[in-house]
Amino acid sequence: MTHVEDELNSQPECWIRAAEEAGRHRGALPEPGERVAVVGCGTSYFMAQAVAALREGSGQGETDAFAASEFPSGRSYDRVVALTRSGTTTEVLQLLAELKGRSRTTAVTADPGTPVMEAADDLVVLDYADERSVVQTRFATTALTLLRAHLGLHTGAAVTDARTALATPLPQGLVECTQFTFLGRGWTVGLANEAGLKMREASLSWTEAYPAMEYRHGPISITTAGTATWMLGEAPDGLAEQVRATGGLWVGGGLDPLAELVRAQRLAVAVAAFRGLDPDQPRHLTRSVILAP
Repeated sequence: MTHVEDELNSQPECWIRAAEEAGRHRGALPEPGERVAVVGCGTSYFMAQAVAALREGSGQGETDAFAASEFPSGRSYDRVVALTRSGTTTEVLQLLAELKGRSRTTAVTADPGTPVMEAADDLVVLDYADERSVVQTRFATTALTLLRAHLGLHTGAAVTDARTALATPLPQGLVECTQFTFLGRGWTVGLANEAGLKMREASLSWTEAYPAMEYRHGPISITTAGTATWMLGEAPDGLAEQVRATGGLWVGGGLDPLAELVRAQRLAVAVAAFRGLDPDQPRHLTRSVILAP
């Protein structure tokens, strides 16, 4: 078993712990009514998109998501939350330094022995969800579970569905597909983006991701036999039928959307194996992007 397989299989237990500990971290996380930005790089940026949509959608305050390198320096926020597994990513550390004394900052990280510990005002350490693999799985979903629980939006059903996602075979013919499109709505757009990234990182697949209602506005033109369209969350009316009419494979999202992401992680590993690739050795990637001065 690869590191990434071992780590993705441990997610239900990590989620349980994160939900249980959410109350202990309340003081480090955004309060209702605060104007908040959530930032990250790569996978963490896509988790930031999901968090921002969840928080604002539940009426707890205006919330934006940015890649750390694209943060709008002219804007003012009550708190900026940085998601960073390694705690060493250059763009995140630079942004936290720039925000010192301007906005309250919180870092959610997996490694307590890294520079982010000094860079942020408040810290949440999820060391039990740290990973050996370059390809992120459990840290990202555990951080999102912590924040879902903090927002009062996590339930035990997500854990149950994650176990189902790990135990149920993938749809027949999915691994053999040559192109994959992931769709989301609201907070699950970030999850769709992350599912596509997992496929690219682990299996070098041609993948795309879109808000579900945008799929009809051009992207559906590439759908045909040998392609797959996967919905994370509830699909717009009629979209499944339109995809099937193209000859493409439709994968409906019947589980909690975060559990659907676990299924997509499994698919990335399965496609890598099918193509003779090692998902623990993704091409051109390292665990953290550290730029020279």
